[in-house]
Amino acid sequence: MSRAEQSNREATDWLIAQEVGALSLEDQAKFDTWFAASEGNKAAFWRLEYGWAEADRVGALGRDGGEQADDPGVRRSRRWWVPAAIAASVALVVSLQYFTGHVSFPGAGGDASPEQTVARSYTTPVGGKRLVGLEDGSRIQLNTQSKLRALMGSDRREIWLDEGEAFFEIAHREDQPFIVHAGDRQITVLGTSFSVRRTGDKVVVAVLKGRVRVQEVRGNQLLESKIIMGGDIAMAEGAAMLVTARSEENVQNALSWRKGMLTFDEQPLPAIASEFNRYNEKKLVLLGQSVATIRITGTFPSDRPDAFARLLRDAYGLEVDDSASEIRVSR
Repeated sequence: MSRAEQSNREATDWLIAQEVGALSLEDQAKFDTWFAASEGNKAAFWRLEYGWAEADRVGALGRDGGEQADDPGVRRSRRWWVPAAIAASVALVVSLQYFTGHVSFPGAGGDASPEQTVARSYTTPVGGKRLVGLEDGSRIQLNTQSKLRALMGSDRREIWLDEGEAFFEIAHREDQPFIVHAGDRQITVLGTSFSVRRTGDKVVVAVLKGRVRVQEVRGNQLLESKIIMGGDIAMAEGAAMLVTARSEENVQNALSWRKGMLTFDEQPLPAIASEFNRYNEKKLVLLGQSVATIRITGTFPSDRPDAFARLLRDAYGLEVDDSASEIRVSR
């Protein structure tokens, strides 16, 4: 058995164990050790986990329309069909590998084996930023509270943005696209500069230069795509996607976080407070509807909510109560 086959088999065992029930502390420690032992293990588990989730969303498999996910009887019955369903899925993948010479999980793209692929993950804390260099020469700058996974190989370049925001500078490769998965959106490029922000089901793509293709992913299907160009910002949620009029200034404002700044153009104060709170442990708290109606235009340091609050006090005569954990703003 090759190392790739061994990694796939062990990844299957761990995925089944996790779907049937929560791991014990001892088993979780064993899984963590196995996962960290090699890049092949990481790649095998991520590919299988992603393919399984996209193919069936786990909780939806085998349910009638009348069954509810939170019904105890349904949860008990899943213990029987989850391992069988995953095992069947893996058996089908192995069969495809035998006949075609490669494994292709839904949404994973490419045909690189774990032995050919480098799997890495990156995170940032509240207020943190991180610059990452990839094997193909591309660079990623992660914004605050972000989580990202990367699979890079000789014939694949794929990223999963699980949460947060990242700016991508993609090295051009004519025959190898760079793919970013963010929620139910897939962003495909050959070489350009753009950012992706994911907040729950909402995805915002801002293109600094070049062009990217944005597609909705539904189940295993890639739906109609939209090409957005340098200066465009696409906002997508569910089946809806809005592309703003081309404006390089708007894109630059959206990317001002890369320089430690936040830029707003007639934004309501609640939205501004929410944005500051992404970057700081000390939170801005607004009290009263009259405060919520204020709109602000300007550029401010992202790590200085106290200075911003003082500006509100001086410009609008607001009350500011600055404590150790929060800054309360009121009339």
